[in-house]
Amino acid sequence: MSRRPLRRNKQVSDSPITERTSHARIVSISHGGQCLDMVQMNRLEQSFRSWAGGASRSDIRLSRRRILLIFLLIRYTGGKLSEVLALNPFQDIDFKHHLVFLGRTEKKNGRPPREVRIPEILSEEIKSLLDDTTFKKYLGNLFKVDPGHVRRKFYERALDCGFPPAMGAPEIIRKSRAVELMHSNMPLPVVQRLLGHSTPNVTASYVAFSDEDIRQVAQYFIEKESSRKTSARNSFFGKIRSIQRGDIQAKVEMITVGGSTVTTVITNGSLSRLGLKAGSLITAEVKAPWVILEKSDREPGATAENRFSGTITCISRGKITTEYVVRISDGTELCSVVTTENARLMGFKENDRVWAIFNSFAVVLHVD
Repeated sequence: MSRRPLRRNKQVSDSPITERTSHARIVSISHGGQCLDMVQMNRLEQSFRSWAGGASRSDIRLSRRRILLIFLLIRYTGGKLSEVLALNPFQDIDFKHHLVFLGRTEKKNGRPPREVRIPEILSEEIKSLLDDTTFKKYLGNLFKVDPGHVRRKFYERALDCGFPPAMGAPEIIRKSRAVELMHSNMPLPVVQRLLGHSTPNVTASYVAFSDEDIRQVAQYFIEKESSRKTSARNSFFGKIRSIQRGDIQAKVEMITVGGSTVTTVITNGSLSRLGLKAGSLITAEVKAPWVILEKSDREPGATAENRFSGTITCISRGKITTEYVVRISDGTELCSVVTTENARLMGFKENDRVWAIFNSFAVVLHVD
């Protein structure tokens, strides 16, 4: 079981994310202001895998595999420890569609189970584990494990990685998963839904999305996260609100789950080729060099149709170019790249309020 984490992520700071830089306050998971960053999450996963595969005795190896499976389910579903321990892995995981159903045991309380999509590679790994005759026999009592025992093992793995034990708590891993998904630009209402939260910030646009729409949004971001086939930044996912066709080109207006509006202009030929119509789910991407930043208290009077107010959360300065990361109101992160010489002239600092601006011709639409 000594596998690498399911995916590799861009290197980030090796210290715990603080309240100032995380989405934790937005996701509203009450467990302090810290979580593990993406690199730390992968290190923790690798520690669990190495530990599970390092036992010489078969009975210990089986016990460790069960703990590993519990960790992977919390790590990739964002489920609560109690929810995962209540799972029947032989009945509550749909391996064909890569879904985990959490909360089926709570149906008597009137709460419907929630489905959480997991990466295909993880689904296949879990299926392979459960198909093992010896492990299947060992799991005769399913995940009925003392929660205290599970917590102690999680704390031990955190210590093995050089983290404080509390950073390995299931609540921290759940919270870290939420932040990880938001860093991939999964819309906040979808993250909240996956974690089983009520959505106090439900927008009118969110109400317009059906359950099937939301499932497709979640599926899109989980698959994108697994394959890393496109940049996580400057990517919007939503539904076409209107199409205004001209003689040569068409104006397409899209509403995101987070409530943002993105406008693009494409040729009528592209409109027909993509089969776009009002209500279609669509992805809009914008290259970082096309995003212009302007510091202003008021919405700037620019000809660019797409204007978003946000806060600079990160600045990466290089010899030639400087990268700015701007978080807009719905939690989406936009990346802007300028020459370092221009960056010095602009004088932007972290936490500055700015407007991120790009015109409709800079937006590329994708149908997945």
